[in-house]
Amino acid sequence: MTEGKIIAEARDVTKRFPGVVALDKVSLRIVAGKVNALVGENGAGKSTLMNILSGVYTDYDGAILVNGETRHFRDVNDARRSGIAIIHQELNSIPNMNIAENLFIGREPMTRLGLIDHKQMHQEARKWIDRLHLQADTHTLMADLRVGQRQLVEIAKALMQDANVLIMDEPTSSLSESETEILFSIIRELTDRGVGIVYISHKMDEIWRLADFVTILRDGKLIAELDMNETRQDEVIRMMVGRERKEFFVKEEHETGAPVLEVEHLSLFSQQHTDKKMLDDISFSVRKGEVLGFYGLMGAGRTELFEALFSMHPDTTEGTVRIEGKEVRITHPEEAVACGMAFCPEDRKRDGLVLQMPIAQNITLSSLKDCLSAVCTLDRQKEQGIATKLREQLAIKSSSLTQPAAQLSGGNQQKIVLAKWLLTSPKILFLDEPTRGIDIHSKNEIYQLIDEMARQGKAVVIASSELPEIIAISDRIITLRQGKTSKTFLRSEFSEESILKASLPE
Repeated sequence: MTEGKIIAEARDVTKRFPGVVALDKVSLRIVAGKVNALVGENGAGKSTLMNILSGVYTDYDGAILVNGETRHFRDVNDARRSGIAIIHQELNSIPNMNIAENLFIGREPMTRLGLIDHKQMHQEARKWIDRLHLQADTHTLMADLRVGQRQLVEIAKALMQDANVLIMDEPTSSLSESETEILFSIIRELTDRGVGIVYISHKMDEIWRLADFVTILRDGKLIAELDMNETRQDEVIRMMVGRERKEFFVKEEHETGAPVLEVEHLSLFSQQHTDKKMLDDISFSVRKGEVLGFYGLMGAGRTELFEALFSMHPDTTEGTVRIEGKEVRITHPEEAVACGMAFCPEDRKRDGLVLQMPIAQNITLSSLKDCLSAVCTLDRQKEQGIATKLREQLAIKSSSLTQPAAQLSGGNQQKIVLAKWLLTSPKILFLDEPTRGIDIHSKNEIYQLIDEMARQGKAVVIASSELPEIIAISDRIITLRQGKTSKTFLRSEFSEESILKASLPE
């Protein structure tokens, strides 16, 4: 392992949940001025270990050491006082508070009269979000920000703590390429100052760029700790998933049919500035059995396009939509579903699931009419039967159908969202960042599900910020640039360089 001062470590840590051993005698070392990449599939125990290191979980076996001294944190604030900060994968912002309030919550600057100094708070907040090139007013509510913008606020919040140990759990999962580069430069600044970083990511290219050494977990156990200069990417992947990379998804060509969805001259106007277009004169079609990919940088209009087509902004959307050759006028998402549309949103936890609700109820949420008894009351037995069938079909891993969705890994949560919409028998399926924050194995499973849906004749439309993903799964790719389509690529024309070039601002 890379030499240096060990500033924090976990020794033989074991964590149990009811019926599950999440961590089994796992050890991890954090070295001053170095980046330790922590990798493993969803459910491998990465986030559980980080929650122990950062004081979220206090009940565990084993030991946490900071600068050689054993510590048992009482809570997150206790860990923070010991110099450990964490950027969580799942955003912890308060939606109805603004950016500055979220950044300074619990440590607001005060005036001499003991009141919150809002002027100073916003001035300081401005400095931090400027450092991350976040284009937003500090008075903007978190609820009004996109996922990527909320992620930047979470990063700023952690950087403000001036920690000796910084844990980053999938920090770039919602960031554009330019925002990712800014974060990488900040990481280099931090390591130059001696900060030890734990970097959790499923993106192998990021790990190879940043990490000095890698710690691999699988099924709650430590598999290996390797120097990045002495290992290969395929070897790390094999250790993570227990099989060779060649077994992963490879798309095979299949026939497509007639156009299912045709869109002409679609425009979406800003609700705040009615003279500004979020989408400008977009036209495209997608055929039966086709996977159409949309690629663009953050702010290009990917999510806005899906929301407009699903009639989430009917008052500010204009254009023509035809489904199976028939023009439709959709004014509400319920009408979109009735027309055969389904929409899996980017933020599955906030918009796709009811996290504390059992798996079965999440699956049947969009098709409750199929679960009614003869007297129009909810038939729990029928609901369980429907949910069981989908659980088996999509290989959703859970202890039971009564388990809350919040307790599942990201990949299994995404499968629940897919199951919910498959019950509506959609003709057109919109998938916005379908594998955000999901490990390699789960991505492979999601890709296979998407491919199978296309083979069954569904029209699948995907938006992704990951070039390798959009190239792997799509039959055709349309690039978006500043709310407009810039180029269409057939599969024979796919290359990362050309697709990225078509997405860059002019």
